[in-house]
Amino acid sequence: MKQDLAHIALVVDDYDQAIEFYTKKLNFQLLEDTPLSETKRWVRIAPSGSDGCSLLLAKAVDDEQRSRVGNQTGGRVFLFLHTDNFQRDFENLKQHNITIVREPSQEVYGTVAVFADLYGNLWDLIQPVK
Repeated sequence: MKQDLAHIALVVDDYDQAIEFYTKKLNFQLLEDTPLSETKRWVRIAPSGSDGCSLLLAKAVDDEQRSRVGNQTGGRVFLFLHTDNFQRDFENLKQHNITIVREPSQEVYGTVAVFADLYGNLWDLIQPVK
């Protein structure tokens, strides 16, 4: 038996604003942007070089969904971005004025820092120990 996570929905305020942040500031790839209706699109992004799970950008459509933008996990770290070069990617975060919530530290599992995306969702940037 084989199963994979294909996509994780990330609730956003605006498709284009989210695409710009993730592709221009985090260097993610835009995998797909397909209109489904006048207001709904199927937008998938993923870290450069990734062949795993992608993020599905899901535009909030009502008050309940809008209340979750930036806080889908109640203030906990939501997403974990592994890197092969922590220093390169951490410097990129700083160059793009991305909010660093917790400065880098060395942990048993690797080097890690916490940052917030444009909506306030918390991410771990991790270079795992080999």
